[in-house]
Amino acid sequence: MERTLFRIAQMDCAAEENLVRMKLGEIAAVRALQFNLARREVVVIHDGDLPAVQQALEELGLGSRLLETAPTAELPHEEEAEQRRLLWAVLLINFAFFVIESVYGVLSGSMGLVADSLDMLADAIVYGLSLAAVGAAQHRKKSLATVSGYFQITLALLGLAEVIRRFLGYEPLPDFRIMIVVSMLALLANGASLYLLRRSGSREVHMQASMIFTSNDVIINLGVILAGVLVYWFNSGIPDLVVGGIVFVIVMRGAIRILRL
Repeated sequence: MERTLFRIAQMDCAAEENLVRMKLGEIAAVRALQFNLARREVVVIHDGDLPAVQQALEELGLGSRLLETAPTAELPHEEEAEQRRLLWAVLLINFAFFVIESVYGVLSGSMGLVADSLDMLADAIVYGLSLAAVGAAQHRKKSLATVSGYFQITLALLGLAEVIRRFLGYEPLPDFRIMIVVSMLALLANGASLYLLRRSGSREVHMQASMIFTSNDVIINLGVILAGVLVYWFNSGIPDLVVGGIVFVIVMRGAIRILRL
């Protein structure tokens, strides 16, 4: 067996990690993968056929570069049961707040909350895709990725269309109090998720991906809270629409990356 280290410049979240996993899953020689998202690196354990591995990574268009390769006699050990448990916990938290934020987003008239709820759903789909694809055939993995990608991009397009409609027409101000309170609750939920993931001490791919995704969610939560404050200060719904539009674009970008496979 060989241990080959690649740097993948554009691999910075779970979406790209899943693309790499599914792409390399087509190669029979690949035995195991180890990811370090913080350094944007992946270690491929394989039985020869290095050119096929290189070509597969290049086809993804994520800026792959071979750093080193050497013989190895060991396969990496992964604590799958613990990873599954933590991923299920984070998935359920994300899905629960997708429901909560979408409901209160509609009730408050806030596109920021609606967009944040969609981002929560997108994260839950990525985690669910990772869990559902374990042990599945390659065509099954691709089918799951395709369905989730189209679903996310459809919702994002509908959201962007609604943002544009509200920019062009008259809409009552969103309820800034609901925006702030619900986003604060979502912030606490993401904080709890981040605590669980960091407490695990795992350096495996899904744990790192989950931590990055959850950290990004914290930033989005703070953005919606800021938008609520600006709605109150300026008596205008434009801050809410701006934040909502930005988050919809983020969700669409992630969906397009999934569909690229």
